[in-house]
Amino acid sequence: LERARCYRSCQSQRLGGPVSRHRVSEDVRSDFQRRVPYNYLQRAYIKLNQLEKAVEAAHTFFMANPEHMEMQQNIENYRTMAGVEALQLVDLEAKPHLESYSAGVKHYEADDFELAIKYFEQALREYYSEDTECRALCEGPQRFEEYEYLGYKAGLYEAIADHYMQVLVCQHECVRELATRPGRLSPIENFLPLHYDYLQFAYYRVGEYVKALECAKAYLLLHPDDEDVLDNVDYYESLLDDSSDPASIEAREDLAMFVKRHKMESELIKSAAEGLGFSYTEPNYWIRYGGRQDENRVPSGVNVEGAEVHGLSMGKKSPKIDRDLREGGPLLYENITFVYNSEQLNGTQRVLLDNVLSEEQCRELHSVASGIMLVGDGYRGKTSPHTPNEKFEGATVLKALKFGYEGRVPLKSARLFYDISEKARKIVESYFMLNSTLYFSYTHMVCRTALSGQQERRTDLSHPIHADNCLLDPEANECWKEPPAYTFRDYSALLYMNDDFEGGEFIFTEMDAKTVTASIKPKCGRMVSFSSGGENPHGVKAVTKGQRCAVALWFTLDPLYRELERIQADEVIAILDQEQQGKQGLNINPRDEL
Repeated sequence: LERARCYRSCQSQRLGGPVSRHRVSEDVRSDFQRRVPYNYLQRAYIKLNQLEKAVEAAHTFFMANPEHMEMQQNIENYRTMAGVEALQLVDLEAKPHLESYSAGVKHYEADDFELAIKYFEQALREYYSEDTECRALCEGPQRFEEYEYLGYKAGLYEAIADHYMQVLVCQHECVRELATRPGRLSPIENFLPLHYDYLQFAYYRVGEYVKALECAKAYLLLHPDDEDVLDNVDYYESLLDDSSDPASIEAREDLAMFVKRHKMESELIKSAAEGLGFSYTEPNYWIRYGGRQDENRVPSGVNVEGAEVHGLSMGKKSPKIDRDLREGGPLLYENITFVYNSEQLNGTQRVLLDNVLSEEQCRELHSVASGIMLVGDGYRGKTSPHTPNEKFEGATVLKALKFGYEGRVPLKSARLFYDISEKARKIVESYFMLNSTLYFSYTHMVCRTALSGQQERRTDLSHPIHADNCLLDPEANECWKEPPAYTFRDYSALLYMNDDFEGGEFIFTEMDAKTVTASIKPKCGRMVSFSSGGENPHGVKAVTKGQRCAVALWFTLDPLYRELERIQADEVIAILDQEQQGKQGLNINPRDEL
């Protein structure tokens, strides 16, 4: 009671009167988490002609909203106007522990181990400070998701337990919160243990074997069966002088205390979940595949001969590629013309083909498109999802077949859409020499039309640079394979239907989303296909006149992510085939039926 009185008194005296202003709504809290105020700030600074501050505000907002392509374009425009170099971009809300960690990694990779140690140690101090603050914020008001307050009928002890569990789970989740970069949904894998993994080798390289041993033992608190680090511990102990007793050297105290508390919290939450009847699944906060794969993982990376003498492991092998990267398989169909392979397109797992469709098929598809397409279809109803200067229309295979079955478009033309998408799938599967079946993930016929009166001095793209199965982060030169990206997509293809428009070139870029590595002009029957990952960032230049139409196809090797509409379309085709056979009145021998 005394603490509650003190807490309320402090709030009223220091934070804004009886009704403290810091008690804001969930909407306001969410806006600040998404850095929305910086969106307003960058506009205000532009009005005041303070370009450098506008760049800082825009960049700060963009770091938490990397999918906001308009802001990315604003940043480029501001930097051009103000002459601001890339190194001057400042994230005003940068988390110190993440900045120090990134600096440590850079120095480590440059073999500057003294500075790497400095920044990793600084990152740990900042991490534990941030952890304290995160846990304190969890002690604020909690929101009970299962019931509204007015309907809350719990007694005193139930109410205390419910609220405390909310606080405890929130505090337990700080591990995830502190490992998550702004604008990301998933945390950096194995984040806290990685600090000690880097440090154990860095201290070894500067000759501080006791500290190397402390860090290695600290890492083992979270990964006790890591063979590489277990070998490192034995090796570090062999390097100690006679005055040092290896058994007396324990794991770093900071992590030891942290792990002890974390495990106690975990047991308490699990016990409460069982006793109070709520659902709780302990997340895996220390995912093992987040470990480093470089040769510096173990001391043997310094001297291969020494590794043989001491019997040390050579470290973890590079992670296996999900599939063998091959290409050049048969194209399966006559008349298809091979144009360029990956090397000629300056990339990996890329191919350009012509004559996948005939001129007649292109005309037929274009005709059926006008009868089935709906503005915003496939884009959650947004008529201009990527640029306000173009209108987007789309349709799926299932929709085409339904329209054909109902007689609203020629059934033959609707069937063509189905058939050519299957043709494209077979070509991609064969050309890239895949060992397993390639399934449809999503199939979409899309036309983008330039809006008249909005094409002068366009600097935007029809479709901004992106990757198909990961979130492209040009600033970090990374592509994060995490939601909301379609991480299950493995290959993509675009089959073009026409060329009577201006602009609209398909482009591949480097991961900086700026350096164009290949540009492809669409035309009837041309198909470009590529693997869907960060190795193939791509986009579409502005369509400045006319209408550009194509069939976009995404494929997966995982049958769990097969396109539901495609399965339904297969069923429609089966029904149509049965009806066709019935109409033909085939003479079937009854014995054949058996």
